[in-house]
Amino acid sequence: MKKTISRRHFLQNTLAAGAGFAALRHLTACAPSHKEGMQFGLVTYLWAQHWDLPTIITNCEHAGYRGVELRTQHAHGVETALSTTQRADVKKRFADSNVTCIGYGANFEYHSPDQAKLRENIEQTKEYIKLCADIGASGIKVKPNDLPADIPPEKTISQIAASLNEVGKFAKDYGQLVRVEVHGNKTQEIPVMKAIFDQVTEPDVKICWNCNDQDLLPPGLEANFNSLKGWFGDTVHVRELNEGNYPYQQLFELFKAIRYKGWILLEARTEPADTVAAMKEQLAIFNRMIGKAEGGRRKGCYLK
Repeated sequence: MKKTISRRHFLQNTLAAGAGFAALRHLTACAPSHKEGMQFGLVTYLWAQHWDLPTIITNCEHAGYRGVELRTQHAHGVETALSTTQRADVKKRFADSNVTCIGYGANFEYHSPDQAKLRENIEQTKEYIKLCADIGASGIKVKPNDLPADIPPEKTISQIAASLNEVGKFAKDYGQLVRVEVHGNKTQEIPVMKAIFDQVTEPDVKICWNCNDQDLLPPGLEANFNSLKGWFGDTVHVRELNEGNYPYQQLFELFKAIRYKGWILLEARTEPADTVAAMKEQLAIFNRMIGKAEGGRRKGCYLK
């Protein structure tokens, strides 16, 4: 016998189901996501400089780090001398792990008035961009490193920007980013970096914030941060979060305010007795700071 449903019963069921779906949507929206927000990773300087590649991956997994930037000339040995087969092996090692190869930390620089030296740096950058593509990375870190005293600053700034445009255009064809570290004598000053990027036209050339003392010069961290934020890429370099006087908590609040979703990469400088334990400690500090930056609240969600 066919069962009839009253209008009142139908409406009650419909409203209950709707409330349930609404609650589910709310819970889903409030659920944390691994890909949401900032993630913590490692630069192989200095804590991992003596580790081979399998050790880097294993120690990062043990410490809970999901990404690594391989700095040049370290024990991991990932350099352009690798054969096609060896490059494929590096890519597979990362693919088979829980660790992302974020990119390569090169020392290439573009300020030299010696045009032969400048050209060598540009061409070597291109070779390492190819390496990054082959090993499954997403970009290369480079740096301006000086404003030579005997050259007009505006000339060197234009040369650096033109060089970045050249390697950025090349990187685009390989699906790579060029990450420009805020680094070097005078070039780590925020107004100089802004002057360089005012002339950068390639969209795949980005800034890697580097947490230098110069970030705090007048008009202060927030204003300096805001002057460069339009060019930020997907990497930031930090030192130990519980060492020194750099205002990391304020920095993370500024990144939260712009909904930054890149990598915060630890470029450590101390010499701990137990490096993996120290890595875990830094991750715990990072997580506490990010929680504080969120203020216990996410959009539409109250965390208890």
